[in-house]
Amino acid sequence: MQATLDHADTRHPQGLAHAQDGTRSAAFLQHIDAACKQACDAIAPVWPLDRAIAVNPHWTRVGLPVRTVAARMGALANIQVFPSRDYLLSAWNTGRITTDDLQRAIARTPEAKALGITPDQWAATMQTPPPLPQLPLLIDVLDNDPMRHTRLSWRQAITHQVSQTCAAFFDDYQGEWRPEGQTDLYTFWRNTLQHDHGIGLLMGIPDLGKHLHSLPATRAEAECWVLERLGLPQAVWADYLESMLLTVNGWASWCAYLAWQAKLEGSEDHHLRELLAIRLAWGAVVLEACDDASAQDAFGQLQQAWQHAPVVLQEAENALLLDEVGQLALEIAYQRDLAQRLAYASNIAPARGEIEVQAAFCIDVRSEPLRRALEAAWPGVQTIGFAGFFGLPVAYTPLASQIKRPQLPGLLAPAMEVTDEISAHPSATDDDTTALREEAIRARRNHAGMAASWHAASRWPGATFSYVEAAGFSYLGKLGEWLRPSSRPRQRDDLDGLPSRYRQVCRPMLAGVDLATRTDIAARVIQGMGLTNFLAPLVVLVGHGSQSANNAHAAALDCGACCGQTGEVNARVLTRLLNELPVRALLHERGLIIPPTTTFVAALHNTTTDEIEGFDINDLPIHASARWEKLQAAFVQAGDQVRRERAPKLGLNPRAPHKELLMQLRRRANDGAETRPEFGLAGNAAFIIAPRHRSQGCVLQGRTFLHDYDATLDPSGALLEQLMTAPMLVTHWINWQYHASLCDPLHLGSGNKVLHNVVGGHIGVFEGNGGDLRVGLSRQSLHNGKDWVHEPLRLTVVIDAPAESIEAVLHKHANVAHLVTHQWLHLMRFTENGLVQFVQGEWQPAF
Repeated sequence: MQATLDHADTRHPQGLAHAQDGTRSAAFLQHIDAACKQACDAIAPVWPLDRAIAVNPHWTRVGLPVRTVAARMGALANIQVFPSRDYLLSAWNTGRITTDDLQRAIARTPEAKALGITPDQWAATMQTPPPLPQLPLLIDVLDNDPMRHTRLSWRQAITHQVSQTCAAFFDDYQGEWRPEGQTDLYTFWRNTLQHDHGIGLLMGIPDLGKHLHSLPATRAEAECWVLERLGLPQAVWADYLESMLLTVNGWASWCAYLAWQAKLEGSEDHHLRELLAIRLAWGAVVLEACDDASAQDAFGQLQQAWQHAPVVLQEAENALLLDEVGQLALEIAYQRDLAQRLAYASNIAPARGEIEVQAAFCIDVRSEPLRRALEAAWPGVQTIGFAGFFGLPVAYTPLASQIKRPQLPGLLAPAMEVTDEISAHPSATDDDTTALREEAIRARRNHAGMAASWHAASRWPGATFSYVEAAGFSYLGKLGEWLRPSSRPRQRDDLDGLPSRYRQVCRPMLAGVDLATRTDIAARVIQGMGLTNFLAPLVVLVGHGSQSANNAHAAALDCGACCGQTGEVNARVLTRLLNELPVRALLHERGLIIPPTTTFVAALHNTTTDEIEGFDINDLPIHASARWEKLQAAFVQAGDQVRRERAPKLGLNPRAPHKELLMQLRRRANDGAETRPEFGLAGNAAFIIAPRHRSQGCVLQGRTFLHDYDATLDPSGALLEQLMTAPMLVTHWINWQYHASLCDPLHLGSGNKVLHNVVGGHIGVFEGNGGDLRVGLSRQSLHNGKDWVHEPLRLTVVIDAPAESIEAVLHKHANVAHLVTHQWLHLMRFTENGLVQFVQGEWQPAF
């Protein structure tokens, strides 16, 4: 190996960065380590399919202005951050963006204002793509074969090979065989490549195998080898390495997730650094396969391009100035409409009689239409917006399972565990209850064991034909369900495999949490919901979940924040806790009184069909049960109203009879061929943190997150700080996942759902059978086949709180401040004279 290194440095003396005896200085190694770490830190995590949450793919870059990031992504990886110019021009031509919107956007963009840009000039510029310069990688400049257009480019071939290797390495579910002696990812790749005799043919380098001896033996050696050889200025190392990681952004994002999880658990994970070394080492292999003349020419091109990297990045930023203006104009158009709707609500005092029911919904945008419809159906219902994990930092372990499934936003780590318990009849003895629990566990484990044996039998080589012949008919039932979808309601997957006789007595409960801690949780939730002054006789905690069949991304429709889980477990656990008499007694001592006439009940909003399902209803006392029955009529009426609002977007007839429309939505949900069971959070555009009266009665079109907040109950601003550092970040992540997936579906979206193949059981998807791991949303989640159902707008956050309270949070939390000052979202607040916006460090009238 050392002979190879010395030979390389003789040919390219500018690459020498170590002592004459071949040893490297500590300072040099520190520079390499810092550059590699900076590149790895630039990659945002992506969660696995079964725990999917929405993530801003640029989250790690929010310390820079949006246009600066857009320029870097364009120059480093040809990734688009702003909407396409065709999209913006179409919005202008159709009147979605008006002249006034553009003029306001120009006025709020200092560089555009200084240049005297006019709307007509902007529209003329939008006719052509932005002239974005590109910074090449070594593999690009080496790939100069005249026949390169007749084969896979070396970049594509390498991405495919690295991706397949990662799929094999990280698969702990689908694959039955893996090489022995597996260690780290880099070593696994190195061993795999040395046995891959086809990659050279794909790349047009049939003798590639002869050069594999040049592969650096370790991750650290690969980093040093390539950075020494390239001879690039140290100032651009991190940018070059980030560009390299972006060629395998899907797997880099997966590795970043592993690092994120390790950090939550107080440890470290190095897979991302190993992936970077793999990508670097590939350059070393191909370099050895090239002759000296072509390599010398490639080095010259590469070094010349990267010597001018700062200039290239600045040129890219300048080229995107008018794209930023168009993005802002599109948002101003939406904000103007939002301001008008909120002004109408502020002028109309809601007529309300006695409140009989309080219903707390998740802040999810899909809850907004249902809340509005429910309030109209029964004025005695007060709805509340609250984070859908209901403040419980828990992981859930289903009955007879070893799985610990997080039930909270991915920003947080679980601090408590929820387990399933069997709650026998009140008159049953402890022995009866224990026996019933053991029976239920045994029954579920037997079912799981048979399923595992059947699954394993299908995966041995000898079963290739015999299994298909023997088991083929067993799939006819499932195929029949897909060909002729049923109209059955949502199934509860948490109880899959548990015989029905046990289901009614199975209850999720906090495990090992003492009374004082349970009381702390209850107090925090009641205060967070603003329920310290009044509690209705019936308080419903409404989580939400989706319903779909044969859908790899099903978890992403359940919740965009809580690790892809429904709110059922959290709502049921919190309901039980708030109904506990010992907890209520301790709350009373703290001055938080839950009247004895108040009962809490858990429910779930099915966002695909807009039905609401209650849980543990048999446990309700008589007075609460009667009120729950009265509430059902309001739920039915409200659900029907929302279904009719959603029907046109789904291609359904909004005038269909009530039952028929519901059955159509259920059949869509149970249809294994339906790629659009619902559109999730498509259209999301705003987050309102305010009392309900600020938005009550407004038709916000299912585009707004709503979190109740009363500043008069929060004089210290502590609750506002929690809302701006948790739910606001979560909604920002959701908003930017949709934005990025639409603006660059090739790099930041997951492509066509029909072509998806699941990788590793739950890791992610390939589009087809190769390429990089896909991240983001599928096209079907954003487009209905004719038009986009989402609009790429940065989130507009509107808060009802004093300016000094909001600014205090910005001063205390740099990440939150970056979102505002670097224009990753827009920040507004309510005043007596309308909305004002925080722009360039001061509050200005929004309109």
